[in-house]
Amino acid sequence: MNGGWRRKGRAAIRTLVLGGALAAGASGAQAHPHVFIDGGVDFVFAEDGRLQALHVTWRFDAFETLYMLSAHGVGTRPDGTLEEADRDRLRNGLDEWPDAFDGSAHLTIDAEPVSLSLPRDLDVDVVDGRLEMRFTRTLASPEPLSGKAVELGFYEATYYYEMALTEEPQIAGPGDCETEVTLFEADQALTVVQTTLFELGREETPTMPNVGALFADRITLECA
Repeated sequence: MNGGWRRKGRAAIRTLVLGGALAAGASGAQAHPHVFIDGGVDFVFAEDGRLQALHVTWRFDAFETLYMLSAHGVGTRPDGTLEEADRDRLRNGLDEWPDAFDGSAHLTIDAEPVSLSLPRDLDVDVVDGRLEMRFTRTLASPEPLSGKAVELGFYEATYYYEMALTEEPQIAGPGDCETEVTLFEADQALTVVQTTLFELGREETPTMPNVGALFADRITLECA
């Protein structure tokens, strides 16, 4: 059973981000953050009830979708879908991940970060005019979660990508867990930080380390 599902706060923040960019005389693509991704994370449990993997979904904004399709020489059918050959081309072109890739899914168990593999089993599609990527990240070894504090932050560390949880997390396998989603809501101090970030150019990186964590939507798990 899942609880705490709230969408309104995040929508308001995105309006603030884009509105601030336009007020500063920049387009949404030029202001920081530069790319907007909706998506979600599902939790995959092994037969013995231990957490073994995460299934991650990204859905890029319309502007970034056009850019990425063009960069890979891919177009859509008249109905907006992809030919299978173009899906293969995108999978091959996008399935390269730097060693430092953080995956936007930051998992902690009892406040300790959990190492995850680079993405596997990448699949791509275009859904309602937006490029969608789906991939799996596995834990180094399955983890028992009963009685532990489990949290996942959905964010990219530099805030180049603004990540929003728009899909309710699912439990796959025999994990006996409840999930709760808390969407980021800005207070006055974080609004000041965002205003500063709006002024950064596309090639600039925030000086504050892991700044994306300040604006993260989060999932908590409570497992029996």
